[in-house]
Amino acid sequence: MIAARILIVEDDRIVARDIQHQVSRMGHVVVGLSTSGEEAVRLAVHHQPDLVLMDIRLDGEMDGIEAARRIREAQRIPVVFLTAYANDDVVERASRTEPFGYLLKPLEEPQMRTVIQMALYKQASDARLRMSERRYAATLASIRDGVILCDRDGRVDFMNRVAETMTGWTAAEAAGKPLTAVFVALDEETQEPQEDFSALVRHRGAHAPPERLSRLLPRGETALAPPQAAESQAGQPQTAETGVAGIVVEERCSAIIDDRGEVVGSILVFSDLTQRRRVAEALRKAQADLAHVGRLTMMGELAAAVAHEVNQPLMAIITNAGTCLQHLSQPAPDLGKTRAVAERIVRDAQRAGDVVRSIHALARRAPADPGWVDVNALVVETLALVRAELRRARIALETDLRADPPRVHGDRVQLQQLILNLVMNAIEAMADPGLPLRRLRVATAGGGDGIAIRVEDSGPGLADTDPEVLFRALYSTKPDGLGMGLSISRSIVELHGGRLTATPGTPCGSVFEAVLPVALGEA
Repeated sequence: MIAARILIVEDDRIVARDIQHQVSRMGHVVVGLSTSGEEAVRLAVHHQPDLVLMDIRLDGEMDGIEAARRIREAQRIPVVFLTAYANDDVVERASRTEPFGYLLKPLEEPQMRTVIQMALYKQASDARLRMSERRYAATLASIRDGVILCDRDGRVDFMNRVAETMTGWTAAEAAGKPLTAVFVALDEETQEPQEDFSALVRHRGAHAPPERLSRLLPRGETALAPPQAAESQAGQPQTAETGVAGIVVEERCSAIIDDRGEVVGSILVFSDLTQRRRVAEALRKAQADLAHVGRLTMMGELAAAVAHEVNQPLMAIITNAGTCLQHLSQPAPDLGKTRAVAERIVRDAQRAGDVVRSIHALARRAPADPGWVDVNALVVETLALVRAELRRARIALETDLRADPPRVHGDRVQLQQLILNLVMNAIEAMADPGLPLRRLRVATAGGGDGIAIRVEDSGPGLADTDPEVLFRALYSTKPDGLGMGLSISRSIVELHGGRLTATPGTPCGSVFEAVLPVALGEA
């Protein structure tokens, strides 16, 4: 049993005392006794009882029905009427106050116990229902989509604030109006009037479309009205695509089903796609701009790479061309020597062309002319190209080439460029005239499924520099460096399935090691 605090309103004091005794025996608490309607309203406000037992006929200007109406409107306290008169007029008038029950005099305790318990249970159930409705209303009010609830006839029952803003109607103005008067929509593509979505759901059920795109017209416009050229009365501008006023929305509608499985209404949820489309367009433009920047960056890196790699054969061509001119300027030129110099010019020009083709293939991530390469022979050939630089820099060269190393499969020009880049990087690292020792060591080692090419120098070393930073394109520690040599070298090694690393040397300098796979076997 639910124990409750009860207010008794009865103008007969003897009857009131009898009711009080019966209520107390049931385990309830009587918070007050009143003989008039006016006093009953004041006591209800003061004590906030759980239930009021109200006599219909009271002395004074206010009878029990009027007092019950005021109490219900102010505090929503349940009322059970006590009366000896139960004619149709009294019952009809009392029913308008939504009473929780009737007790006919003379009162019997079992009957009173039952009616009080039923009233208290109903009050608790109504309280839970009101709380559920408040949660539901707060939830609908807080979501960012527009929400419109319709009854079984397609008339508006409820609108949240987002729906009010998007349609231009307040909930109070739209209440009871057909949805088609409040939510006027056109087909997004054809601009033809859309059928009432809630009606589609009510009539077709599961066969209705789950969602659709529409153009929601501002308040005051109809589907048959011509498009406005300026902003609408609701302050909603035209769209850029069609010049038609309104906003593009995505509609979703569901039927509301009662306990018997019948459709008793529908809920329409719609969201403004304007901002979403702006974000999508901005993202598309940003992606296009990023792709453009990426292409420009790749072109810049490619141009820098060509400039870096072709510089050496071009300098050799210039030097040999000058030597050739000197021979030809002699009264009796030695044609044999002149011919040999001219042949070197041709070889250097061919090498420059090979480098350009190799870098172009590197940009496409594919070897230009793959084949089997003898790594030791390639190291010896490459070191011959830099003999002059080594002499000018007074650098002692040491080699430690493994006897009969396995050959690797790849592009010969690219692999030669790899070795040349690592050697030139080591020479430039030892350019400081104050270095006590200038030593370059080139070695090949390894076996099994890989061969290593090591280039060691005695320069200042890596210091605190992150080795990975050295391989970034356009990064250089030299004032006049392009920052492409090591980046290209790593690209060449990775293209051949290997790896290129940089570590500090012992006791000084740095070590660059390229490991190339030989798993494909001999040619």
